[in-house]
Amino acid sequence: MSRTALVTGATSGIGLAAAQRLAADGTHVFLTGRRQDALDAAVAAIGPDATGVRADVADQQDLERVAAAIRERGQGLDVLFANAGGGEFAALGEITWQHYADTFNTNVGGTLFTVQAVLPLLNPGASVILTGSNIDVKGAPSFSVYAATKAALRSFTRSWAAELVGRGIRVNAIAPGPVETPGLRGLAGDPEAAGALLQGFAAGVPMQRLGRPEEIADAVMFLASASSSFMTGAELYVDGGASQI
Repeated sequence: MSRTALVTGATSGIGLAAAQRLAADGTHVFLTGRRQDALDAAVAAIGPDATGVRADVADQQDLERVAAAIRERGQGLDVLFANAGGGEFAALGEITWQHYADTFNTNVGGTLFTVQAVLPLLNPGASVILTGSNIDVKGAPSFSVYAATKAALRSFTRSWAAELVGRGIRVNAIAPGPVETPGLRGLAGDPEAAGALLQGFAAGVPMQRLGRPEEIADAVMFLASASSSFMTGAELYVDGGASQI
């Protein structure tokens, strides 16, 4: 019997790369995304081992529909990659309540209630993987709200690992550095500004380059596999050395 996985925020970037890797490994993957057209394209790119469910992780009714679709398949859930999230630049004096609420509701609330929605479906030995960021241990001008949400996810990782260890469920986080994705480019206002932004990010990485979504997907596959069977509560930095050197 093949494994079953859920990947949120799976229509592009890290989420799509991870979903593709999981499906190629013989896992049936449920994908979520907010835009139906992008979700349909991702499912088509992956093939018959993918099922798309349009959902916003900040909407509990959407998350209930995702859980219902997985429950209907009848094989539980072996891998959860809670990847959906995002952020925008805002200096301290420019942060609004809406910016704060949107970022925390998606990154923190969305992750919390995604895990909660599928908690009864997690099989013994399941692997839960949260997408954190190496920014949770670094100072980041104009990115403080986003960084705070990722620090919260680091805390969730430890607490949930302790809470679920009795069920044989492992909970770990990946902490990517800057990765060349549509989301990272989208932080800039135009293509020229995006190029300068990406160059700036790359300059801050000891390896002097951005990561690729496929490299983060490799880390997800490791945490989803038996190769990491003695790991729980950990945060795996995949950032070209940016947080370590």
